[in-house]
Amino acid sequence: MPQVVTEAADAAFELRNGDRVVFVGNSLFENDLPYGFLELALTTRWPSRDVTYRNIGWTGDTVWGEARSYISAPSAYDLLLEQLTKAQPTVVFVAYGANEALAGEAGLPRFEQGLNQLLDKIEQLGAKAILLSPVPLMAAGTAGNVEERNAMLELYAAAIARTASARDIRFIDVFNPLLERGKNAKLSDNGFHLNENGYYHLASALEAGLGLAPRSNEPISLTISKSEVAATGPAKVVDAGKDTGSIKFTVAEVCLPLPLPEQDRATADKARVFRVAGLKRGKYTLTADGSRPITASAKEWKEGVEVPLEKSYSQAGKLREEIVKKNELFFQQYRPLNRTYILGFRSHEQGRHAKGLEDLGIIITWLEGQIALDRTPATRVYQLTRTR
Repeated sequence: MPQVVTEAADAAFELRNGDRVVFVGNSLFENDLPYGFLELALTTRWPSRDVTYRNIGWTGDTVWGEARSYISAPSAYDLLLEQLTKAQPTVVFVAYGANEALAGEAGLPRFEQGLNQLLDKIEQLGAKAILLSPVPLMAAGTAGNVEERNAMLELYAAAIARTASARDIRFIDVFNPLLERGKNAKLSDNGFHLNENGYYHLASALEAGLGLAPRSNEPISLTISKSEVAATGPAKVVDAGKDTGSIKFTVAEVCLPLPLPEQDRATADKARVFRVAGLKRGKYTLTADGSRPITASAKEWKEGVEVPLEKSYSQAGKLREEIVKKNELFFQQYRPLNRTYILGFRSHEQGRHAKGLEDLGIIITWLEGQIALDRTPATRVYQLTRTR
C-alpha cells in the first residue's frame, strides 16, 4: 500500500482542554466498547486535560450509514449525521472501508464519494477528521481467500490515504502494523474481528500513527556522592538521609501504562529498572506504599534491579473499567433497545422511557468525573534503606 505523507500527518498531534473526540465507523470501533483501549490510550496521554469521548461505531456500517436503519424516521444516513452532530465533535476518528470493500474495485468510486461527503459534514461541524485504514483479515476458509480479501482491503486503504492527502488530513495505516503483529500474536478469535489482544495492539498502532512517542518504562538512576544524591528519569529525591543509610524519593509517571491483555500478562515487561550508584557495600531494601519489599546488594543495585509496576497497572486497569462502564451507558442512551417504541412513531406506547434515557446522562457525567480523578498517575513514594 502506498505510504501517503501530508503536512497534517507530520504535525504534532495533541488533544486540548474542551476537545470532544468521536469515533465513527463500523465494528472496528463498536467492538472496542468492552475493552476501552482506544479511549484509554488517548485519555492517559493527556491526563491533565479534560477531553470528552463518544464512540458511535456501528457494526456493519458504511459511509452511507446503511447499518443504522430503523423502521421509523430518520433515514439511516440522516441518523448517522444526527448522531455525529449531537456528539458535538472537535476531533473525529473515521474507520470505514471494510464493508464497502465487499463491492470490489467497482465500488471504489461510490465509496470515495461517500467518504468525501461524510468528511464535508465533519468540516461543517468545525471538527478535524483522522482517517484509519481497515484492519487486515486474519484468517478465512483458505489462504487464497485471505490474500484476495486483504488485497481488496489494501486497495480501499489506498483510496482512503489518497482522500486524506487530497484534503490535507491525517491518515493512519493500521492495516500493516496489525498484519505484521498478527504473525506472532493472536489478534482475532474469528479471523475477522479483533479480540482484546488485537485492540491493545490497535491502540498502540493508533498512537504511533499519531506520532506519539512509544510508552516505555524509562530506567531510574540514583547517584550518591559526598555532596548530594542526584536522580534521573521520572524521579525526584525528597530525603537523601545519607547519614542513616536511607534515601527517600518519589516517582511521578508521565502517563499510565496500557493494561496488558490477559494472554500477554505472563510474559510482558511490567517492571522498571532502578539503578543506584555510590552505595556502600551491604544489602539494601526498597519499599514503597504497600508494595512488596525488594532487597539486593549494593552491587546489584548499581547494575540495576527490576521493580514491578503493579500499582500503575492497577490504576490503569481501574481507569479502563470506568471507561468501559461509561461507554456502556452511553451506548444504551444513544442506541436504546426498542428505539421505535421510545423515540419513533410508536412512542405513544413507551415514550415515557425517553426520560430515563436522558437521566443516564447524569450517571455518564459522574463517571467522567471519576475518570478525570483517576487518569493522573499517582506519585509513588519509595525508600531505599540499608538493612545489613
